[in-house]
Amino acid sequence: MGLETHVFAWKEGNVVLDIADYFYPISILEKEKILKKCQQIDIQGILSIASDIAMPTVNYIAEKLNLVGNSTESTLNSTDKFEMRKTLAANGIPCPEFKLYQTANFDKKEKLEYPLIVKPTDRSGSRGVSKVVNSCQVNAAIKKALENSINKRVIVEEYINHSREFSVETISYKGNHYPLAITDKITTGPPHFVEIEHHQPAQINSFEKKAIYNLAQNCLQALGIENGASHIELVLDKNDNFKIIEIGGRMGGDFIGSHLVHLSTGFDFLKAVIEVSLDSFNINNYKNSFSGYAGVYFKFTPGGIVKDISIDKNLNPHCIEVLPLVKIGDKVDEVLDSSNKRAGILIYQHPKKRLDLEINAIFKIKVKDEK
Repeated sequence: MGLETHVFAWKEGNVVLDIADYFYPISILEKEKILKKCQQIDIQGILSIASDIAMPTVNYIAEKLNLVGNSTESTLNSTDKFEMRKTLAANGIPCPEFKLYQTANFDKKEKLEYPLIVKPTDRSGSRGVSKVVNSCQVNAAIKKALENSINKRVIVEEYINHSREFSVETISYKGNHYPLAITDKITTGPPHFVEIEHHQPAQINSFEKKAIYNLAQNCLQALGIENGASHIELVLDKNDNFKIIEIGGRMGGDFIGSHLVHLSTGFDFLKAVIEVSLDSFNINNYKNSFSGYAGVYFKFTPGGIVKDISIDKNLNPHCIEVLPLVKIGDKVDEVLDSSNKRAGILIYQHPKKRLDLEINAIFKIKVKDEK
């Protein structure tokens, strides 16, 4: 796109040092340091692709420099799960009963129906999330969530019993919202809800698709998200009603925004998000129609030391990327949430059907016990 890039991240573990035009080893939480540097650079746009914790900094700087972004209030509503629930409920969008905790002082007499979900208000990727089935488990779950929370705030809410889980990707510009794709999300379920597969397009009928897109648009309007990517997570409950789980004013992670949308619709999501930040987006310049079925499978291993990695040479021809995320000698831990390092990924695209693949047959990683 002919753009000069200035990237802010921790130096340790970053993946952009060799491709950024300029790299600054500054934490994305350091708003004032980044603002000062951006003023010196005289930037034309600022964004983060799929990080909730980056969005307050992104929108703070956009506001200070009169660039395209979302308001401070909208940012709080879309990055803090308690504020999000309050705002959605106030706008008539059905939500489970919920309560905020800043210490592990759950009252066993609390009138909430079990099971409950306990999670940090300010993290994504299933970090610190637990499902509890009785009052004896709640305070331990709150302590775990507090340990994962940056702002030390935890929300306890009633669990929505559901049969299916989805996410919606959208792009917004100056208050206009454009739906892009709906993803079928497959997780391990309780207690940790680690995501193990994603597929696009979701296997739903036209009525369900319309209902999901309408609900997504109502949520974006309620939260005041006007610019950039959004990722809306929802479930189909036992009464066949769609219920919102949470919303992020950024792309979906786990290769949903970065890979699957483009593969299944032909829509260049990443380019669109960049152009919104530069105030140069025009929806008429983009294609968004069915291009094929696409999906990602995640490879998991038990905890230990990686001993061997092998990939089946007779791969399905529609597997476009099979990538280890570990190397021989690495120490890997049991994956307890989507922030833990998965051992690898498999991404596919097929013109006519969803692929049901057995990733463990295609992709083998041997681990020996650390002891």
